[in-house]
Amino acid sequence: MTTSGVFQPSSNSRFALGCGGIFLLVLVAILGPMIFVRTPFYSREGYPVHQPVQFDHRHHVADDGIDCRYCHTTVEKSSTAGFPSVQTCMNCHSQVWNESPSLEVVREAYFRDLPIHWQRVHRLPDFVYFDHSIHVAKGVGCVECHGRVDEMALVWQTTSMTMAFCLECHRDPAPRLRPREAVFDMTWQPPGDRRALGNELMKSYDVHTRTSCTTCHR
Repeated sequence: MTTSGVFQPSSNSRFALGCGGIFLLVLVAILGPMIFVRTPFYSREGYPVHQPVQFDHRHHVADDGIDCRYCHTTVEKSSTAGFPSVQTCMNCHSQVWNESPSLEVVREAYFRDLPIHWQRVHRLPDFVYFDHSIHVAKGVGCVECHGRVDEMALVWQTTSMTMAFCLECHRDPAPRLRPREAVFDMTWQPPGDRRALGNELMKSYDVHTRTSCTTCHR
């Protein structure tokens, strides 16, 4: 008299497939989010952001020559660059295009004393500290992070804004520095060897490599 075994002949194969499936699930659960947060879809890199008002930077910056600081008033003295107030818009548009349907949102907000809810384009995680004022003071141009805004109808994020992106500059800032008077100049080009100029500016502006965790995580 014979008895059948507890396990079927195919049990080994099923067990191996099951272990392999569990391993793959764990791998996807760990690596999936790590890969996803590095994709342009997550960072919104290259995706134009629509605003409540049709604001064309090409016209305001390139055509009219309006300085970044006219709208982003706190960029030199605060961690945030600031958003333009309704009054800032109306300084010009109470006289120019003051009946344009495109600016109805601005006029309504002004007369009702309401803010315009601008949509943020560049988003950093809450655990990251970034100070605009120190970067401006050290000679980092707007275009290094924001790209050629003067060529954008709708602004989009041109860089990944990841930790790797920031560390690349913090480890070797010289090629990304410019004279302070050119920080807001979208079309500035270095007069010669940019690294040599950057090395000079590092000494002049007391710029050092900064890679400690507490630089950005406080």
